[in-house]
Amino acid sequence: MNGSIIQTQTIEIKKRLDETDEELLSIAITEFRTKFNSTSKEIIVPFELSITDPGLKFTVPKLGEKKSLLELSQKNVLFFKREKLNQYEKVNPDLRTERILTQMQKDLRLTQLPAHIECFDNSNFQGKYPVSAIVVFRDAKPSKKDYRHFNVKTVEGPNDFATMEEAVYRRYKRMLEEDQPLPQLIIIDGGKGQLSSAMTSLKKLGIEHRVTVIGIAKRLEELYYPGDSFPLYLDKKSETLKVIQQLRDEAHRFGITFHRKKRDQGTLKTELENIPGIGKTTADKLLRHFKSVKRIREATEEELASIVNKTQLKTLIEYFNQHA
Repeated sequence: MNGSIIQTQTIEIKKRLDETDEELLSIAITEFRTKFNSTSKEIIVPFELSITDPGLKFTVPKLGEKKSLLELSQKNVLFFKREKLNQYEKVNPDLRTERILTQMQKDLRLTQLPAHIECFDNSNFQGKYPVSAIVVFRDAKPSKKDYRHFNVKTVEGPNDFATMEEAVYRRYKRMLEEDQPLPQLIIIDGGKGQLSSAMTSLKKLGIEHRVTVIGIAKRLEELYYPGDSFPLYLDKKSETLKVIQQLRDEAHRFGITFHRKKRDQGTLKTELENIPGIGKTTADKLLRHFKSVKRIREATEEELASIVNKTQLKTLIEYFNQHA
């Protein structure tokens, strides 16, 4: 009124299956004008209407102030819809899960709902202590009891591709042997190289056509499909991308935690092995029993004597006294 917005109002209309958007908007306009006794001569609308009223002008703005008013109205409607949806989903959380999975199925061009998703990530430090981690989401939520670590057995040095190939092969070979249901979606943290390595293992197992596999590259969050040269980019605000990022970040966190533990154990073992007279076998025994060098240092002679011989006991005591 006089160039100012003095009121906003949102109504909800139940749509019948055979009703068009034009029919719904016409109903809404009639309801508004009756409710507020409106005598406005101009109505701003998002598309042309077939209403014929000599006293009314319908405007579909292309730019300017009227276009801004229309966009503001549309934003208000989207906010209203989100609020209603949030209320429904708070009462029934399964609705949210179903909506997210349905959207993921659509966005990722899947043939079935991704109720079971698995994500792989590798970690190593300058080529040492390589590990692979897998996290599992069921119904778009973490299923931590299903998380797994892999100590890499067949790879020497910093070979991320070979590490991914081994981890994927071992994971699904075991699932096939135990007759466990395969996931609907597998996510590989990495670009085309890691994705190709994962596919090599799936082909060896003969299940490359039974699961959908995608790779997520960190730099631009692009998604790669096997054999597809061009990546898929999802809206940065989409719930599908958020779930994929959550899986990737969780796999990275889980893998790094295990990797650090393994690296620390390796560092401790190296320290013990550097003590003259204490070899690899003895160092392993001590760490298995005491868990840390700190506890070995604090142990009594009687406790140490239960693990090492007299010569080694004397060597340990002298070493710890010198490095106190």
